[in-house]
Amino acid sequence: MMINLILIFPILACLIMFIFKAKWMNNFMINVYALMHLVVSIACAMNLPCISSKYFCADSSNIVFLLLLSIVFMAVAIYNNGYIKHETTDVRRLRHYSYMVLIFVLSMTGAILSTNLGLSWVFIEATTLASAYLILFSKTKTSIEAGWKYVYICSIGIALAFVGIILLTIATGNMNSLAYHDLFANATTFNPFWLKLSFVFVLFGIGTKMGLAPVHFWLPDAHSESPSPVSALLSAALLNSAFLIILKVYKITVLAGCADFGKLMMLVMGFLSLFITAVFVFHINNYKRMLAYSSVENMGILIIGCAVGGLATYATILHMIGHSLIKASFFLTSGNILEIYKTKKIKSVTGILKTDKKTGWLWVASFLGIVAFPPSVLFISEFLMIKSMILQKHYVLCGLFVILLTIVLFGLAKAVIKMSFGSKNPEKNYDENVKEVSFGMYFPQFVLLIAAFALGIYIPHFVNVLINGTITGLVG
Repeated sequence: MMINLILIFPILACLIMFIFKAKWMNNFMINVYALMHLVVSIACAMNLPCISSKYFCADSSNIVFLLLLSIVFMAVAIYNNGYIKHETTDVRRLRHYSYMVLIFVLSMTGAILSTNLGLSWVFIEATTLASAYLILFSKTKTSIEAGWKYVYICSIGIALAFVGIILLTIATGNMNSLAYHDLFANATTFNPFWLKLSFVFVLFGIGTKMGLAPVHFWLPDAHSESPSPVSALLSAALLNSAFLIILKVYKITVLAGCADFGKLMMLVMGFLSLFITAVFVFHINNYKRMLAYSSVENMGILIIGCAVGGLATYATILHMIGHSLIKASFFLTSGNILEIYKTKKIKSVTGILKTDKKTGWLWVASFLGIVAFPPSVLFISEFLMIKSMILQKHYVLCGLFVILLTIVLFGLAKAVIKMSFGSKNPEKNYDENVKEVSFGMYFPQFVLLIAAFALGIYIPHFVNVLINGTITGLVG
């Protein structure tokens, strides 16, 4: 029953907004859904498994993903109250924006809770349709281009994933079910050749939605052109939803005895993601685009950790938690910078700490968190991944991993230090009438960063229980 609430409410909310068309309802419905989503997620975490029907279930394998979506959505909803009024005063556009935010979160929720691979595919495709409008919301030439690029590339990715699902049905033989439970239970009987081929298509197809190289091309444009709250949802929630589907299909390959093949494919895409970020991070002059490439890097880290296995599996889930918290803060804070400076160009932004201290310190803290500076939780996760590689004697992989992370760190540092410190731009390109943005555009980032750094100091027992439950459910 609880799960049904977060699956049905967005549709009812859209109908209510369509009928009454009151301006105040737009943000109100988003806030109500965010609060409901968080409460239901916490309740489910305390009462696992939480079953809605044979098609939707919150269990140990997906509850961390659901909680992260809820937390990020709650932060976005609070931030959105102050942000969106600066974007447009057109009530009709605001209503459409609210429709799509609700449907977007519903689609991600469905993808996470689905107990059937086919249904997961349907919901992950729905995220494309819902978020496309949000990406081109500003209706500038670049945002429209980014929106259509997103639809085109992700549609190809989803088509590849669909081919992968068809190949998986061939691998299953006479089994007429795509329910994850049935796939896991019968994996040992699957045809290895068709299963491996299926995994390649699913990895590249769903990997497109996850932002893995070399199928990441939509991500920098989409993240940089979206409203900042949408960018936070894309990076800190959507990518996780796609990652969950990949993990479940990877589990099938492991149970079928094809783990080595799956690991090799994931390592290639993971290190390619790190390499591409390391190459491009020094040549970016758009700070939101820079954050997007950071997301490509971190998705690469997740897929590498999954492939390495062992202790790195724990580190992978911990890293996903930290990345979601910190990257959501980073993107929301970028919205503050855009509100003050009216530009996304790195070279046009200097002295944030002198223009708006709270935004400046949030920007610096988000940077320190994302590059794994202690006590960021990402320091713990990356340290554990490196330790796992050393214990398994993957010395070459470990060295390459550290080198690429270091290059990305310097690339991000170069931009963030330039933007944060120094004197105000003598051209006064910032808006002097916006000395400080509203409190609601600081508070969510503050809470997210406190959580991320607190986890780097002490990981509570219940967090360990959730992480270990996820590992058991997805790896076995």
